[in-house]
Amino acid sequence: MKNKNKFQIPIRLNVLFFLVFILFSVLILQLFFVQIISGEEFENELKRPNQETIKLPTPRGIIYDRNFNVLVDNEPVKAITYTPALGTTAKERLELARKLTEFMTVVPETENPRDYFEATLTERELKEYWYLLNKDKADSRLSEQTRSEMDNAEAYNATLNLITEKEISNFTNKDKEIMAIKKELDKATELTPHIINNEGVSEEEYAKIAENLSSLPGVRISVDWNRKYPYGETIRNLLGSITTHQTGIPADKQERYLALGYSLNERVGKSGLEEQYETTLRGSKEHIILNTNKKGEIISSEVAKKGKRGKDLVLTIDIEFQKTVDKIVKEELEKMIKKYPYDNRHMEDALAVVIRPKTGELLAVSGQHYDREKNETVNVAYKVLYDQHIPGSAVKGATVLSGLESGVIKPGEKLYDAPMKIKGTPEKSSYTDNALGWLDDINALKESSNIYMFYIALRMGGEYNYRYNQSVTFKMTAFQEMRNYFNQFGLGVRTGVDFPYEGIGYVGTNPVAGNLMDFAIGQYDTYTTMQLAQYISTIANDGLRVKPHFLKEIHYSTTSKDKIGPIFKNVETEPINHIVMDQEYIKRVQEGFRRVFQEPGGTAFNEFKNKEYNPVGKTGTAENVANGDYTENLTLVGYAPSDNPEIAIAIVVPHTGKGEHINAKIGERIMDAYFELGKAHSL
Repeated sequence: MKNKNKFQIPIRLNVLFFLVFILFSVLILQLFFVQIISGEEFENELKRPNQETIKLPTPRGIIYDRNFNVLVDNEPVKAITYTPALGTTAKERLELARKLTEFMTVVPETENPRDYFEATLTERELKEYWYLLNKDKADSRLSEQTRSEMDNAEAYNATLNLITEKEISNFTNKDKEIMAIKKELDKATELTPHIINNEGVSEEEYAKIAENLSSLPGVRISVDWNRKYPYGETIRNLLGSITTHQTGIPADKQERYLALGYSLNERVGKSGLEEQYETTLRGSKEHIILNTNKKGEIISSEVAKKGKRGKDLVLTIDIEFQKTVDKIVKEELEKMIKKYPYDNRHMEDALAVVIRPKTGELLAVSGQHYDREKNETVNVAYKVLYDQHIPGSAVKGATVLSGLESGVIKPGEKLYDAPMKIKGTPEKSSYTDNALGWLDDINALKESSNIYMFYIALRMGGEYNYRYNQSVTFKMTAFQEMRNYFNQFGLGVRTGVDFPYEGIGYVGTNPVAGNLMDFAIGQYDTYTTMQLAQYISTIANDGLRVKPHFLKEIHYSTTSKDKIGPIFKNVETEPINHIVMDQEYIKRVQEGFRRVFQEPGGTAFNEFKNKEYNPVGKTGTAENVANGDYTENLTLVGYAPSDNPEIAIAIVVPHTGKGEHINAKIGERIMDAYFELGKAHSL
């Protein structure tokens, strides 16, 4: 038995050795297969490049006026871009920024370096730079115990907080320039080109960087574009502006644009028509395939899809007529301010809109602001959409139509114009303290009777038995009833204009009889100049209200800006509503407006008498207070010719002291210019 066990042990060892031999043999065969048979294949796999697709933005569409004059163009500029490789570290970007300062500067020639860096570099950015230079020293300030209780982000922020103000106060301008460049480098995402500086890159800087690209990993030179405005400040603030590569997409719009495939550092329209038509003006991106090695370094690139400039816009604006309107408004504003500097010390703005009433096409939109400190007039065309003013008698056409349609007055009904007084309130009258006598609805418009409008307001409130200095009964629902009529004309509601923002006016909140009387003569609620333009257009259109619009056509882009591409879309007239009123009533208001302009006694007769183009309209004077002083808003609405309206106008000149009919004078000159200019070219 003993001998048998001794014999079995070596057998087991032999089996074990045999198994080990087999395993080693398999391993050797596997190594042979990998190194000899498949070695070349694996080596090629290691060398095979990765492919990444990047998308580069292309120039925006061009904006033209109705006659294809270029209003907004693209101007090529030299640009320096940075495309970081995968895994690029903060230290590597810092070293690159240091190298770049040898070839370029970020401080504009017109700015003081100290002021520029103070405005562009934050305290945190200064601390982050100090940290990169003194990492070990900074990290040692936070104990291991404290660090263990924090995540990486918390520990980093805590470390930055321990860097003192004194430590970051001794940086030189050179240091700050490195920081400013690194700040731009940090904005770049992996394998996505980011423009470091496309504004003010000099020929010398461009050439130096081009010569040293081999020592500047990820840096490239290219051609970018900026917006160019051939007509300067003319309607510039309506055309709008775009962001820079440095600012990218505004924070409040990032979610929307990212969902549309934008990159964070893309330039987008941030105001005006550039913002309104952003997705139309934006070009289709160029797709480039980048081949990178295993280290993330770019070894080659190829264009997979060519980019295309955005679609072009053709506006309804006539730029030559626009310039003429701007000149008229500016001259009349400056004339009144300089003639009566003290009386007109609160006068600053004059606003005008010229529109085609049948189509809603905006031919000219002008806003002029007199800056007393600089003694110059600047363009503020956006104010016709933003600023809201008490309009005065210009809205009396809507009041008369409200009275006729509601049945509180009958066509041709005469009421006696004499001062009125409700018990406990001041006396009210028309523009003169004397009685204007018996007036019907048409002549009440011609002579701008306040009293006639007061009767309409009181009757809509349920008061038909008015007596001088007596109390009145009044139903508060009359306010909403009259506002509903006004809304049908676009007064107190959005006009629908194609612009990112428009004011809708102030709505008074104290529904008493006296305030409704003031509302009826345009002395309570406020409206924009654009709303007044839509209101008068609706009357000119026999009650059809249409949307005002800046856009006339969209065209496909072409390779040549001298040649407009085929039409992508025509903007059709878009009706909003037809006022629910008898056509006979509208004709009566139109006749009242004709008498205002064309018959003796009309409030604009002196300016518009004997005009061949047959103008009609209504003036307005609204009492207003500026810094405790009495002023007046002077307004005008009108259209011509009365039988087949081509244009409608709205004028607002707030806070006049002595206006000398500046509203009517501006309106007269604009209409004269339109019918003169119309003979010279198509308007």
